[in-house]
Amino acid sequence: MNVVNGNILITGGAGFIGATFVRKLSQDKTNNITILDKLTYAANTQSISKELAQSNVSFFEGDINDSDLVSRILREYQIDIIVNFAAESHVDRSISGPSEFVHTNVNGTFNILECARQVWNEGYDNKLLLHVSTDEVYGSLSATDKPFNEYTPYKPSSPYSSSKAASDHLVSAWNKTYGLPVIITNCSNNYGPWQFPEKLIPLTILNAIERKPIPIYGDGKQIRDWLHVNDHCDAILNAILHGAKGDTYCIGGNNELANIDVVKTICDKVDVLLKRKPQESRQLIHHVDDRLGHDSRYAIDSSKIQNELGWQPSHTFNESITELIKWYTDNLKWVNEMRSDEYRTFYETQYKARLAGR
Repeated sequence: MNVVNGNILITGGAGFIGATFVRKLSQDKTNNITILDKLTYAANTQSISKELAQSNVSFFEGDINDSDLVSRILREYQIDIIVNFAAESHVDRSISGPSEFVHTNVNGTFNILECARQVWNEGYDNKLLLHVSTDEVYGSLSATDKPFNEYTPYKPSSPYSSSKAASDHLVSAWNKTYGLPVIITNCSNNYGPWQFPEKLIPLTILNAIERKPIPIYGDGKQIRDWLHVNDHCDAILNAILHGAKGDTYCIGGNNELANIDVVKTICDKVDVLLKRKPQESRQLIHHVDDRLGHDSRYAIDSSKIQNELGWQPSHTFNESITELIKWYTDNLKWVNEMRSDEYRTFYETQYKARLAGR
């Protein structure tokens, strides 16, 4: 699938989802791609090293709060489409340090909106800002509630989801007040290759492989809808190509699973892959004190984007998780490079005391 012709700025293009989008988009050599990324702890350029060598791809290390830099890129590269992936996204980190989430997710989005408005100067033909957001802005569902859709009221629970909710409202307001052409997408939990090791699925895979304790919050019955990152990026491309400006699209994977079931599935598949005894890796599971304000269930109704834009997810969790485990076993060198001192400090702070108390 090719995006509409144009010069494209991808913010957060060295992060997990952004880099996947870069790899997908760069397959069409007619697109001119500019990447802006702050290169924080969770970002790296290894995942897009081949793409950075292409003549149609440019890279800037910088902050989306830097108005001079953002405006210069928009002008000099004559940007037509902005896809904003740049965000702090880890709920646990937002609880222990919320200020960075406000700085990046709220102030950074505001800066992108203002730079786009001023540089494009109402010459909005063939222009678009697509803002990538999360289903967490809608809060928590009970077991019997209907899934989130585009009309679900916002009710965020964490500093992370609150900051993303604020950014969504800013994007929507800039469309309604200034006519800025925007699209918002709200996705469910992503998984796939190159994801930073602190998130649930890669953390579980790696700890199971290395026979380390696998922490799981509370009873582990919190339900998430798991969306493969490649399906997510296909949906974003579809929204750019065919979406209605000023509209919102919810993107889900149709894979509602309790966290404990995700962890057990990974453990069992690791046992098969590494030829261990059945359920051996499950012995590594340790239930720890629950996260503050932990939402019990997320689920997404993707019927709008499926019916209006013809997108649907193609990955089932059970099949793709096997491939993902193999990917991580083949890329342990990259994993170990990503496990910086900062990562280890966070891991010990977040889980060591909890694990010691069990």
